[in-house]
Amino acid sequence: MKFLCIPKFTSTTSSITITERTLGLKSKKEGCEPWTVDHRRLSVMIHTHYEPLLRFRIIIFFFLLFGLGSCTPGVSVPEEEDFAKLSDLVSQIESEIQVLSTELEQIATYNEGLLQQRDSILATSPSFKYAMDGPFSTNLPGEDPSLSTIVFLQKTADPEKAKELILLTNSMDSVFADFLNRYPKAVQIYSNSDLLASRIYPAFDAKNIVDPTVDIREFNFYYEADLAHNPTKKTIWIPDPYVDPAGKGWIFSLVHPVYDGNQLSAVLGVDLTIADAIDSYLDAVEGYFVLVNGKGDIIGGKSEAIELLGMPLLKNHVYREAIQEDNFRVADFNLSRSKNEQVRQMAQAILVAKKSHFDFVEDTRIARVLGKSFEQIDWYLLEVKLPD
Repeated sequence: MKFLCIPKFTSTTSSITITERTLGLKSKKEGCEPWTVDHRRLSVMIHTHYEPLLRFRIIIFFFLLFGLGSCTPGVSVPEEEDFAKLSDLVSQIESEIQVLSTELEQIATYNEGLLQQRDSILATSPSFKYAMDGPFSTNLPGEDPSLSTIVFLQKTADPEKAKELILLTNSMDSVFADFLNRYPKAVQIYSNSDLLASRIYPAFDAKNIVDPTVDIREFNFYYEADLAHNPTKKTIWIPDPYVDPAGKGWIFSLVHPVYDGNQLSAVLGVDLTIADAIDSYLDAVEGYFVLVNGKGDIIGGKSEAIELLGMPLLKNHVYREAIQEDNFRVADFNLSRSKNEQVRQMAQAILVAKKSHFDFVEDTRIARVLGKSFEQIDWYLLEVKLPD
């Protein structure tokens, strides 16, 4: 039975007061409770007493009955200002994405210019400025801030051409260093080539972290930028976090292709860690926030909010073994796997049905979850609202 909030109607033109009792409405107690209608008594009243006056009020009554529907005591529709924090956070993150996207596009243009000048640059016989220990350069973090880490993966089909590519793009080291100096929220910038030669800045201990037998082209941060996945050849923001082969933990990337004519030569990438996203955005604002992608995978969030949603806390990962396939968020970190049934319903409502909010009834710890979608990427920012 629906719960109806039915107001009292009072006639100003008659000494008779038209109330719920007069209309034959009966309830167990005050407030929004189940109502039953004595149709026989209501009919008599309509046809024998004040029919012109009552007709208007009965119209209002049925408008309330069928137009307004049910009301849940204590639950109100969220106002626009309730979404202010969410909107502001989404705007900040998307602005950061746009800035990095524009910057990466400029770096890709510079890199393609080097490829077009191959003959003239190589004619100057540039020196190979890296000492190598097998597939890895020997420079360690903190030794020389002007150098990247160089890795020649073992599956390269042409080691000599791979080395030539590194020579040709020597000046990329200074471009990478300048980028990180201006954008400290980025943890690393890199180039992964089709020849399986990689340049990563800043330098790191690749020998003890990276498996030289992997094929970098099999990772989503490479193939998402190829022509099949990115025919526009524009910047791509990878929405799914993955384990970083360079040991940075859970990260997400912005990538851009570099073409040599019609051939994909390399993919540039910029990485942000989940921890940085939490610290710089979510933790800076009061409230309980969780960042998810369109599939419901948790990308980041405040620990209290994640726990309220019945999810395990995010764990950092360090890459120590070969990764043979994409390393997206495991299923345990998807909202559909929450042990709370209402959380699963909430995910369906906001992510699938595109609702702006979901009200919790059975879980007394949560009053409501607000959701705000991103425009540039398939992400949603959720705010968990606690009961007053």
